[in-house]
Amino acid sequence: MTQAVHAYYEQGREHDRLREGRGRLEFWRTQDVLRRLLPPPPARVLDVGGGTGVHAEWLGADGYEVELLDPIPLHVERASRMAGLTARLGDARRLPVPDASVDAVLLLGPLYHLTDRADRVRALAEARRAVRPGGLVAAATINRYAAVHDTVYLGAYLDEPQRQAAHAALAEGIMSSPRGFSAYLHDPGEVPGEFADAGFPDVRQYGLEGAFWLYGDVNDWLDDPQRRQLMLDAQRSVESVPSLLGISGHLLTVTRRDG
Repeated sequence: MTQAVHAYYEQGREHDRLREGRGRLEFWRTQDVLRRLLPPPPARVLDVGGGTGVHAEWLGADGYEVELLDPIPLHVERASRMAGLTARLGDARRLPVPDASVDAVLLLGPLYHLTDRADRVRALAEARRAVRPGGLVAAATINRYAAVHDTVYLGAYLDEPQRQAAHAALAEGIMSSPRGFSAYLHDPGEVPGEFADAGFPDVRQYGLEGAFWLYGDVNDWLDDPQRRQLMLDAQRSVESVPSLLGISGHLLTVTRRDG
């Protein structure tokens, strides 16, 4: 992780990203998919790059034994305040845990900032090393087309530098942030190859937000519990349709370690 990425996250801006606004759709859909796939509690879950604990919090409440690792001291300090949660500094490419010591490994952010493919494969291989045979590994990626979709939604596409940055991401996968750091945006079709090179030949992919994150009234739906549930149900019904995966802002790719 670069100094620019560290500096950004040390400002504390990540804390609310999934807790408010349309980011809640990504949060609730991630929760929805994982609750269907994780082993039953009290399984041990390693939340790698877990930030300030937005997912670790509900996992702990569900009865899981959660250890959070993150490279940002501020994130670790905030996550450590949560009752029943272990949090410490750690790098996705060098997990400080023994072989086959956890039941599930979640990488719900690290692959965004590993712009070199070799580093992403290394992080996935580390997850494979850490998880027990039959254990779950789930990794989130930002979709290649998200930059164009998001800048149009936000009105930033009217700004030429941001429009050029979005199209550069579309062409090369690297999105340069105005804040001074870069993120890697995956084409959904390339993700299984990275998993395969890390020792996971079989994966299943889930589009998290579908087209709903681009709806102008998405926050109204998310604010209303009844409409929110309908939206979540609707996306669940098409979450793994191959032709629709790239519409989501984020993709969750899930696999299990073989023996």
